[in-house]
Order: sequence, then structure tokens, then C-alpha cells
Amino acid sequence: MEDIVPGAIKIARLTADSLPQMRSLLDMFGVAFDDLPGYSSHQPDDRYLRDLLAERRFIAIAASDDNSVVGGLVAYELVKFEQKRSEIYLYDLAVAEAWRRRGIATGLIEALRGSARSVGACVIFVQADHGDDPAIALYTKLGVREDVMHFDIAVAPRADD
Repeated sequence: MEDIVPGAIKIARLTADSLPQMRSLLDMFGVAFDDLPGYSSHQPDDRYLRDLLAERRFIAIAASDDNSVVGGLVAYELVKFEQKRSEIYLYDLAVAEAWRRRGIATGLIEALRGSARSVGACVIFVQADHGDDPAIALYTKLGVREDVMHFDIAVAPRADD
């Protein structure tokens, strides 16, 4: 674990033994993203979360004070096919409102950089929504902006639907 604010915040990658912290991270995401139904109401069972946290290519990193998770991120290692390398996709990152503007998000990304380096990833990439100025400012400070388009393609219905 790494101190960000000495004696106050610890940042650590979650493991299969970190179920309470993972559930707290999901709840914190629900509040931060104003989507409690999506993050808290239908959380997976313990076995699912343990298996996910044990998966090497799934990365969950939490920032905690002595009592609770105050920030975190989840990311995925994407194995590439054109060369023997991988990229890290930072999927979600949030810090509880009362803890923002203290360097926690930057500390979380620094921890992710360490994880990316340890697997030999060549880049970390992340999306930001238009109008999410704090996220855009953070990612601009840490990386190079690329203007791309994002599309959601519906999954084909199952044959029994």
C-alpha cells in the first residue's frame, strides 16, 4: 500500500480476499456517478467477485482511509494481436465528493501505471464524456488527448429470446 496523504489514505490493488473493499468501491461508484441502481442494487455474488478479482487482467485499485473506500478505479488489460503487448483500458475512476482535489485520482492512476508497467503494457487509455470537465482536466494533465468516436453496438439477441 502506498501513502498519498501520510497516515490518511492508502492506495492498493484489490485481491480475491478484498470482497468488502470491492463492494464498498461499487457503492462509492454508485454515489459518485449518481447510479446506485447500476452499481449497488444488483452486485454480483461473492464467488463472481472473487473470481473477477483473482483474474490477472482485471485491475481494481482502491483508495481508503481508516474507515472506508474514498476512491478507486477499475481497468482491464487488453491483450493485443498485432504485436506481443497489451494496453490497459481504464474503465471507471471516481473519488468520493468529500475527498476530491487532494491528489487521490492522480495517485490511483499512478498505481495503475505501476500495474501496467508490471505486465509490459504499452499504454493506458481512458474515455471522458463531453462536459465532464474535471475528468478531462485530469486526463489532459496526465496524457495526450485523442479525438475519437465511441459507438455502442447492441448484442445480438439469443436464439431463445
